[in-house]
Amino acid sequence: MSKTMTEIRWHGRGGQGAKTASLLLADAAFMSGKFVQSFPEYGPERSGAPITAYNRISEERCSIHSNIYEPDYVVVVDETLLESVDVTAGLKADGAIIINSARSASELRPLLRGYAGRVCTIDAGTISRKHLGAYFPNTPMLAAVVAVSRCVEPEAFLKDMESSYRHKFAAKPQMVQGNLDCLVEAMKEVKE
Repeated sequence: MSKTMTEIRWHGRGGQGAKTASLLLADAAFMSGKFVQSFPEYGPERSGAPITAYNRISEERCSIHSNIYEPDYVVVVDETLLESVDVTAGLKADGAIIINSARSASELRPLLRGYAGRVCTIDAGTISRKHLGAYFPNTPMLAAVVAVSRCVEPEAFLKDMESSYRHKFAAKPQMVQGNLDCLVEAMKEVKE
């Protein structure tokens, strides 16, 4: 596999926005000139059921079209999944796991089935409630994965996301600044 490729696996629950965050990350990487893939893995999911989404971000065209079994980064949008899903399966030792939690990395490490690599945490719920007035963990988690992985240059990412949000929320301009503030704070607050 090419050293120029970053593979990311997202774990969340239906309705929490993991699939949407994966798509937004792919859009931002594409805008920065990279080759991208973003795809969900579906079963009989319903709102609240565990879901998985994936990203491949590469400097070169990618001909791999399978699930990601050995990700560089894992993003866990819902920390309750740590007890029911093997989120660290295949996670590279030199990669990192990024978990939405108010708890510290040292508190969560015992739930990671022996994973010895980097553990990063961010309280995405608090950040989204502060800036968006509701629980939308996917926006802060998106910024956290960019901050940790550097799969996209952070300043370019913020600029591309502003453009995306201005288009997406054209009828609700008040949502643009809240989402941007969410991204900026999350990039600063993600902790190892």
